[in-house]
Amino acid sequence: MGFVKVVKNKAYFKRYQVKFKRRRQNKTDYQQRKKLIIQDKNKYQTPKYRFVVRITNADVVCQIFSSDLTHDACLASAYAHELSRYGLTVGLTNYAAAYATGLLLARRVNKKFNLDFDGKTEIEDPEEWLNYSVYEDYDDEGSAPFEALLDVGLKRTTTGARVFAALKGAVDGGLAVPHGSGRFAGTKSLDDESNSTETDPEILRHYIFGGHVGDYMRVLKEKDEEKFQKQFSQYVKLGLGPDDLEDLYENVHKAIRADPAKARASDELGNKNSRTQARKQTYPAKRWNRAKLSLSQRRARIKQVLLAKGDAIKA
Repeated sequence: MGFVKVVKNKAYFKRYQVKFKRRRQNKTDYQQRKKLIIQDKNKYQTPKYRFVVRITNADVVCQIFSSDLTHDACLASAYAHELSRYGLTVGLTNYAAAYATGLLLARRVNKKFNLDFDGKTEIEDPEEWLNYSVYEDYDDEGSAPFEALLDVGLKRTTTGARVFAALKGAVDGGLAVPHGSGRFAGTKSLDDESNSTETDPEILRHYIFGGHVGDYMRVLKEKDEEKFQKQFSQYVKLGLGPDDLEDLYENVHKAIRADPAKARASDELGNKNSRTQARKQTYPAKRWNRAKLSLSQRRARIKQVLLAKGDAIKA
């Protein structure tokens, strides 16, 4: 059969439906979004909650969203740049920082709704910690754990991705997020045919407490001292070495649990910004709200402009 040119006639264009704007911009996967937010009709306006994780070049964003027919509502949020309040000022986008951000969000949600779930505070049995669920601490009395579904957006769900570090932090913080352990750091394939995997909890713990950063610091320092001083300049300035990271992250986790809603300092303004004094609510006057000029006032203004131009020409 030869080449057949497809002719799009008038009937085709009359019935053509433009895709949603955020689909055209490649920002939203609506098939995934529908699965995350659609709810049974017999739930009587009970929304599903999404645990949204977004990672940028300079920040980790964790949020809890609910949705209705008109808009999304944000119930709580946590950002990696807020970790400076808890003693972590460097490495705010790595695996360990993503875990701490998820932990911070979980503690804020439980505090907001007065839920008495501490999550996993200590790693006594690595295997038990790996498969931990907050429902283990729920005895069918009182309020149930806050449940949310992981929303990774357009991020590829590869093994060892940082979105799953935030997920593990939220689970250890006391949120009920349905998940498996097959995408955490330390997961390896056992059989190519059956696609079976196994996760080493010791490797996962190594990543959560910044061990992979410490390993790279040691290798780079031995290999190229100049490059080490450049790449880890902020660590060197703070006096942080490869052996100090585990204690640092342990203290950060303890500080988050002690006060997840710590107030912002007076010299803190968002991410990578600072101020020397408290913010003042001063805004410039809006030009489009000024009173209208009368005819005589407009003529006088034009006259002043012309006189000013004449003086400039004479000069």
